[in-house]
Amino acid sequence: MKEYRLGIEATLEIIGGKWKAIIICLLMSGVKRTGELERSMPGISQKVLIQQLRELERDGLVTRHVYQQMPPKVEYSLTEYGVTANTIVDVMCTWGRDNIALRQQRGEDIVLLSDDHNDEVIL
Repeated sequence: MKEYRLGIEATLEIIGGKWKAIIICLLMSGVKRTGELERSMPGISQKVLIQQLRELERDGLVTRHVYQQMPPKVEYSLTEYGVTANTIVDVMCTWGRDNIALRQQRGEDIVLLSDDHNDEVIL
């Protein structure tokens, strides 16, 4: 039996780490192919992206649709359950924007490349 001391432990187990919340954020705008996600996330390797997508799929947040064609085509989208993570991701985006503003006020050389509220930014 798995035990948690705090609910946040269960949340971080599912969407924690460097990439999962970003993947969820990107999929909020709709279906994406692997290459689209990879281009939107500079610094992620294809291997890590696929691994993170598979984990999100295993946890029921992402669905993968494979088209039987040549060349192969795979699309990812959020499940109905995955869409519920929007609340968490939105709060994280807002907090991140506020944090960047605070750090700028303190004189740190930091910039947010996109200030649209979808947070589809070059990372």
